[in-house]
Amino acid sequence: MVERAVAWSPGHISGYFRRCTGPDGSVTGSIGGGVVIGEGVTVEAVPSAYPHVGICVRGPNGTVTRTEGSPPVEYLMERLGVSADLTTFCSLPIGAGFGLSAAVLLASGTALSALFRLGLSRATIATIAHEIEVHFRTGLGDVAAEQGGGVVVRRTPGIAGEILRHRTGDTLFAVSFGPILTRTVLDSDEVMARVQSAFPRSEPSDPESLVRTSRAFAEASGLVDRRVRAVLEACDGAGVPASMTMLGEGVFAVGTDAPGVLASFGPVYRLPVAIRGFCLLDGGA
Repeated sequence: MVERAVAWSPGHISGYFRRCTGPDGSVTGSIGGGVVIGEGVTVEAVPSAYPHVGICVRGPNGTVTRTEGSPPVEYLMERLGVSADLTTFCSLPIGAGFGLSAAVLLASGTALSALFRLGLSRATIATIAHEIEVHFRTGLGDVAAEQGGGVVVRRTPGIAGEILRHRTGDTLFAVSFGPILTRTVLDSDEVMARVQSAFPRSEPSDPESLVRTSRAFAEASGLVDRRVRAVLEACDGAGVPASMTMLGEGVFAVGTDAPGVLASFGPVYRLPVAIRGFCLLDGGA
């Protein structure tokens, strides 16, 4: 066992999805399209007699808010049979459609494997993280996407599914009003029926085509609420391609005019497309 390990995972904005249910966690998940973002989470792990999780979120004004506890991450430690003090650092709101619940699990699993010399492969870490996401109903496809970077089209569910990745140096911009409790959407038969029928036929290959495909899905799914609608209409008026973050009460957009339009509704997050997936940053003593 080493004294400290640090790992990182990118986030992921899902633009459209379709739930897929199988006999176990490996084939339960979703298909769909999204973009892996260079903003994500960093997790620092140190040995501890008792498992503990702290989550530090740096807001747009620089203020850091810390919360204690995370049932999914605590369950991860129980499953791995280890005990550590984990501190998560991020600058995006958790639960707001940026794929951070999956990112926390991936980075935590990577750091714990290094800290306790468990020798877990990337595929094993991703499999466990995905199964925990499904179990806690915090996500369906973010883990699969965050294994690598780029604009992502997930053709089959699960972390070993068929995934197309289109590499690009583009940047997205986003504004967020806060979280949508993912399980309230996933557990609603009525909402999921609309989501299933809204699934698009096309497969985007760059951020702009992803946003346009996602916008058609968002409209057909019925998930757009009043505040998101106001942002989308402002973007439409300025000719800025934009859609709703899935699943969060927010909007992501592309183009040079996007930051100016979004700034009228709140702090704007600049999100470069990630070039890599989750990784170990420091596993030394």
